[in-house]
Formats: sequence, C-alpha cells, structure tokens
Amino acid sequence: MAPEHLPTTDRIRAIDAWWRAANYLTVGQIYLLDDPLLEHPITPDDIKPRLLGHWGTSPALNLVYAHCNALITSTDRDMLYICGPGHGGPAMNANAWLEGTWQELYPGTTLQQFFKQFSFPGGFPSHAAPETPGSINEGGELGYSLAHAYGAALDNPDLVVTCVVGDGEAETGPLSASWQAHTFLDPVADGAVLPILNLNGWKIANPTVLARIPTEDLTAYFRGLGYDPIIVDSSRVDDDPFAVHALFDGALRRALASIDDIQAAARAQAARAAAGEMAGATDLRPRWPMIVLKTPKGWTGPKEVDGEKVEGTFRAHQVPLPAVREDDGHRAQLQAWMESYRPSELFTEDGTGTGLLEAIRPVGDKRMSATPHANGGRSRTALQRPDLAPYGVPAGEDASSTGTLGPWLAALMAQNPSTFRLFGPDETVSNKLDAVFDVTSRVWRAANSPDDEHIAPTGRVTEILSEHVLEGLLEGYVLSGRHGIINTYEAFAHIIDSMVGQHAKWLESSTDIDWRAPVSNLTILLSSHVWRQDHNGFSHQDPGFLDVVASKQQDLVRIKLPADANTLLAVTAHALETTNRIEVIVAGKHPEPVFLSLEDAVAHADAGMGVWDWAGTEQTVGHADVVLVSAGDVPTVETVAAADIIRTHAPEVGVRVVNVVDLLSLGDPRKHEHPVSDERYDELFLPGTPAVFAFHGYPSLVHQLTYRRHGHDDLHVHGFLERGTTTSPFDMLIRNEMDRFALAHDALTRVADGSDRFAELLGKLSEARDAARAYAYAKGEDHPSVGAWQFAGWPQDEPAEGGTGGDPGEGETESAAPGQ
Repeated sequence: MAPEHLPTTDRIRAIDAWWRAANYLTVGQIYLLDDPLLEHPITPDDIKPRLLGHWGTSPALNLVYAHCNALITSTDRDMLYICGPGHGGPAMNANAWLEGTWQELYPGTTLQQFFKQFSFPGGFPSHAAPETPGSINEGGELGYSLAHAYGAALDNPDLVVTCVVGDGEAETGPLSASWQAHTFLDPVADGAVLPILNLNGWKIANPTVLARIPTEDLTAYFRGLGYDPIIVDSSRVDDDPFAVHALFDGALRRALASIDDIQAAARAQAARAAAGEMAGATDLRPRWPMIVLKTPKGWTGPKEVDGEKVEGTFRAHQVPLPAVREDDGHRAQLQAWMESYRPSELFTEDGTGTGLLEAIRPVGDKRMSATPHANGGRSRTALQRPDLAPYGVPAGEDASSTGTLGPWLAALMAQNPSTFRLFGPDETVSNKLDAVFDVTSRVWRAANSPDDEHIAPTGRVTEILSEHVLEGLLEGYVLSGRHGIINTYEAFAHIIDSMVGQHAKWLESSTDIDWRAPVSNLTILLSSHVWRQDHNGFSHQDPGFLDVVASKQQDLVRIKLPADANTLLAVTAHALETTNRIEVIVAGKHPEPVFLSLEDAVAHADAGMGVWDWAGTEQTVGHADVVLVSAGDVPTVETVAAADIIRTHAPEVGVRVVNVVDLLSLGDPRKHEHPVSDERYDELFLPGTPAVFAFHGYPSLVHQLTYRRHGHDDLHVHGFLERGTTTSPFDMLIRNEMDRFALAHDALTRVADGSDRFAELLGKLSEARDAARAYAYAKGEDHPSVGAWQFAGWPQDEPAEGGTGGDPGEGETESAAPGQ
C-alpha cells in the first residue's frame, strides 16, 4: 500500500522501521566484523580491530532519508540526496543497502561482508565517496554540499535535491556563501533544492555557532538569506521518535508543497507569457523553504559511557563505545544499543529488509541510491560543438585569445540551450568572453536596476564573487550529467585549490568503479594571468595553481597553455569533448600575435608539443646549436622574438623553436600514459644541446616534470620568480628574466660555452634591457619596439613537424633594442 493510502500511524510506523533499520546498519558498519544479526552475544572476535566511522550525525541523516523515501513513493517525484555532514558515509551506505542498490552494484555481498568492508583495508571509505551509491558529494572536506546541490538542480526541472547541511559545515566560508545560490535558480527550467540544516549542536569537540544563537535570530538569519525556515525541534517533544517523525513528516510535506507551489506558479506564468497573454513572470526571488532539524547528536545511541554523557554531546561524534573489544561493559552496552532497534523484525535471515519496510521503499531509478542524477555519465550526452572554422583568426594578425573564444562559446550555448553553462566571478566581460551575452544573459533572480546590463531571470551565465560556490555549482552540474566552464583570474584560482584536489580524488576513485559512467570534464579557464596583471600588481600575480594541479594523478588532469587565439579554440573544444578529467587552460585576454592558422593550431594542440621550424633558423643553418622552448602565450611571444633577435644579429647560430601546449606531456612516461615517449622527447629537445625554456609559471614545475628525461641538465628554465609589482608588461618580464633579451642572452651564452664569441652582442642585449626599463619608467609605457613588436617571418605553405609551421619568411623584424 502506497504511503498516501496508509493511515497516519501506519505511515509513521513504516518510516520509523526504516529509520531503525538504517541506524542498526550504521552501527553495524562501525563495529561488527561478524555475526551481523546478533545471533549470539557479541564477543571480542565479532568486533573490528580498528573502530572507524562516525555515529553522531548518522541518526539525523537516516531520519531524513526515511522520510524522503516515504514522499518519493507517495508522489513519484525524482529526488537526489546530498549528504553534507562529512562523516555520514555509513548512513548513506545503510540506506543503499535497504534500497537494494548496494546488492545490485556489488553482487554477492552478504550483510556480514557489508559490515566488514566499511572503513576496512581493501573495503570502502568512511565518507560518502564514489563507491557510495547515490552520492555526488563525499564531504571529506566540508563546505561544498549546497553548491553541489544547486549545481545538480540546474536544468533539471523535475528534480528535488535534498541537501543535508551539517551545522559544523555551515560554519565554513563556502557553505555560508552557498546559501545565496538560489538567486540563480529558475523555478521554470531548473529543479529545486531543499536545504536541511542538521542542527545537532556539536562539532568533534566544540559547540556549533548556529546551535548557540537564539531561535529567533536563527530564523531571522535564514529569512534574510531568502528562505522560509521551518523549525523541527525534537526537544519540544522530549526527543520521542514517533512524535519527531510526525513533526518532520509534516515539515517535509509542507516544504515540498511550497516548492510545488513556487514552480507551478512560475511555470504557469511562463506559459502565459509564451502564449502572449502576459508580460512574464514577476516573482523574481521566491522565498524557498528550508528546514532546521534539531535533534541530539548521536540520537538513540548510548546516553552515557563510563559515567560521562554521550548522546547530545560532542562525545557522540565518532565512536561512542571505543573499547568494546577489551571492555565487557562497553560490549554489553553495544549489545543493548543494537538490540534496541529490534533487528529481528527488520531483517530477514539473509540481511535484507522485511516487508515492514516495503511500504516506503522506492523502486528502480526512483531510489535515491540508484538515481541517474548521482551517476551523471549515465545521462550525459555529447555537446553539439560548433565548427571552429568561422571563428579562427588568420596567422599574422593580433587577436585576444579569450576575445576569440567568446563568439564560439556563444554559438555553443545557442546549440546547447540546456546542457552547457558558463560560471565566473564577475569576470565574463573582464576576461573578454562577453560575446556570450549576444545569446544569453546572466541569470539573476533578485531585484533589478535600470543600470543593469545583461541581467535576466534566466540565462546561461552565473556570476557570484565566490570561486567556491562557482566551482561547486560546476561540479554538481557535471557530476549530474551536463557540461560547463568556470573562468576566473589566474591568481585567485588558489581559492579552489582544495576543491579541485577533492574532485581529482573523486575522479581517481571513480575510474576503479565499473558502474560509475564517465562524466564531463571540470574545465577551468584562467585568464588575466600573471604576465598581464601589471596594472593590478603583485597581489594578482601568481601562476601557482598549475603546481597544485600538476601534483594530482596526471592521468586525470591536463594543463593547456595555448600560445595564441587559434590554439585556445582548439584546446577548449577538445576539453569539452573528453571526459573524467580536470582541464586547466591558461590564456590571456589582451591582443597578442596569432602564430598558427586554425588548421595548424588544431594539429599542434593534438600533438601536445612540436617544432616551429618557421620561427627558428635550424633549417637555414643546417643544425641546431640551441633549443628555445616556450609554454604559454606571453612566453611564446618572447621566445619567438628572442629567436628573431638571434636570426638578425647572429645568423650563423642554428636555433630550434619548440612550443609546448600540453604541459603534462613533458612528464615521465614511466609513471603515466599521457606524456610523450622518451624517443619523441629526444627528437624535440635534442639532449646534449642547450635548451632555454620560457615557461608561464614557476620554473621548478618544469624541472619537476622533466627530471627523468634525457638531457635534463641541458634544460634551463625561465619563469615567474615571484618578482611582481604594478609596472609595465615588459618590465614584468624583465623583472623575472623572461624578456626576449634575457632569453637571447642566455641562449647565446650557452652556445658560446665560455668563449667571448658573442661578447659584443651580449653587451648590447643587456643594454637593450636597461633601455627598455628606462623608457617605461620615464614614459609610463613600453617602447613600441617591444610593446607593439611584430614577427615578420610568418608561416607560409608547408606545415612543419606537428602541423604547426612552414617556410620562414624573408623579412626582418624591427630594431631588436629600443633606440638602436
């Protein structure tokens, strides 16, 4: 009998039975190695040697889960459960077992094995990890659950995401900012998020802030954030389970009814507007419901242990009975605790739930542990990607890389109106991606001003000044089956260092789980980068996010450093096609030379690195005396300019120019599949020949990647040396010894190998650096010979190695040094 047809008492009994069963399974995972149904008194041998896991938050998580199931079975709605409290893994596992999903995904697992595997060597983690059916939020690092929830709700109009937020988690900055995410939620085209604050009052050893403020202040706080808070306080009914079930059942049904009313009204208005019957929806910012659930921490567990209060205190956080193997009294308490759930009426002999639970057990994909929304690869469809050809820039012109990408992203949005979104912290225009506003707006569900631009109740661009929230929204969006990009200033990507690290761990674990289908890449576009933050100064100059990403499992991350606008188009299109990776792309927004045709750029990006014969003199001279290497747009300009200086002033020197787009292809092929082979590396870098490498980031990263490559001692890396300030673009390069004069000086010095062969030219190069700096300091801008430098020898006909060049031109560059 469906729950809506059950008498109220029978409905509550079914919910209570599910809750007791889930609590029993939670405790069993923490403690039991054997005898899962307590067929004899618990012995020391039945107990795990290491007691891991967390009990304190689990009863409330199980309570919410049971009640959600009752609503699913009575309303047939789609729900996704986000477990925010970091240590709620055993509760999520327990409910997946009761729903039967665990047994389907891990066939042959007995209840005894299910208990043993939890937090056990060779088993499953203690958090709601990728191994946990129905999870897209591990919660190992707190603060991201609500952002993940809102990301999953976007473009999912029939989905309700129940997000349980731990009250300790609620103290984090990312979670505090995430309460505002409903400002970007469209009740017509998006689903809904129901936040439930699990206010049990304690962290691991301290009280929580929100539990110690007056209820009226708590209510005012959430109303100020735009919610309609519903308080369920178990202490008002003396923590009696049946009374709490009744209270929470009413609160949850009231919340879902409110969500239904908000969506129905908005969708009716939208339908009338589409039919021309009215101007459109007027309720821009509906007051969405949320629930504050106040229950004791460790509810239904031991009330006291060794004379100290446990239930309702921080002592219930982890393992309330820590000495059950050694202490007879603790073991007796564990026996009584587990028997209090009356397992004989809840489980059959094989450990599955009895018919008592059937009334509220959803079926098929309606089970929250089996929903495809928590296994996004199942529902993911490939993007319709626009042809790149109309958006390419002819080689030899100057173009903004991100300004070139913007129109292509606009076409991508137009072709994928419900599966692609762009996220950024108020920098879509600043980062020159504003062409997207030709086809969409910033989504904004708050008050409007006549001075607003590109603001609308619906839109494919989300902007909020919190990288945490944006990255979390994108994670929730891709983990539930869609595609997107987050763009931000390079220096401030450090804000999401640990978030990206957590996602990398998620992907790494997911690759070993056959039922987890691959999801879209987490694509991060970094612009306004270190070399063109001269106007903002030192605070905005930091390329170290690349080091963070490179430290992760390199089969799951990519770092792309496109040299020009066409190459940015190529690497972005590729990032939005592949799966199960973190793609980091660094590209400038200011006009820079376009070195490669679009066709050559696509081939070069596909190769990852290659020789640019047209930029060097190796073919003319007949050999290479030095290899000039670049990775990054500004470093590439300086490298090509340095090669041009040598072409003009030391034409007898053979220069090979190598450009690296895919940074991690430099790595060790013995450790990872992605890096180029040693044979290919040697073909490009010519071990035994000095190589001067102009790198976008910190030089140590290149050395870290190449330390096992042949000829590593021949590699001399220039990069950011942590010498920043507010100055001119070229002076930034001079300060960090990555300007063209410094690169040419280093190259010629190494070719001279201790002789005075180029002494006069080396002196002129040093003078040129001094003159460039003096000019900038006197005039406030760079000398035109460096600030507006153009390369004359553009590629012509035949593509070079890797499809990235042709015969060099015959022209010469402007004067190599200011004032010459």
